[in-house]
Amino acid sequence: QVNLVESGGGSVQAGGSLRLSCTVSGLPIGRDRRMAWFRQAPGKEREAVGIIFFGGDTYVIDAVKGRFFISKDRAQTTLWLQMNNLKPEDTGLYFCAVALRGATPAQALDPDRYNYWGLGTQVTVSL
Repeated sequence: QVNLVESGGGSVQAGGSLRLSCTVSGLPIGRDRRMAWFRQAPGKEREAVGIIFFGGDTYVIDAVKGRFFISKDRAQTTLWLQMNNLKPEDTGLYFCAVALRGATPAQALDPDRYNYWGLGTQVTVSL
């Protein structure tokens, strides 16, 4: 059984930092494996925040570039998202996700391209 569990969310003031973790179990290592963080604010669609590919290449959206950093362990069992200089617009429910097949860069941003999801961890940033 595949299981993804996020942790590390919380409430912080603007300018603060949080480090999210996602523990993945039940999946063998796969060369097409892609892991990602998504977020969803109230009333908005789920959006990709950061993606990390099997070889370690990473991508983050422009809104968090220079502030958020995505990483993983070699066994692909843990995914992290270091979030610095948080802003109120970063508030939302943050999910980790795993895709089993390769994708184009545009497809990698599409939540429908991911096979497994965690339940999310809430991040709230106040002024």
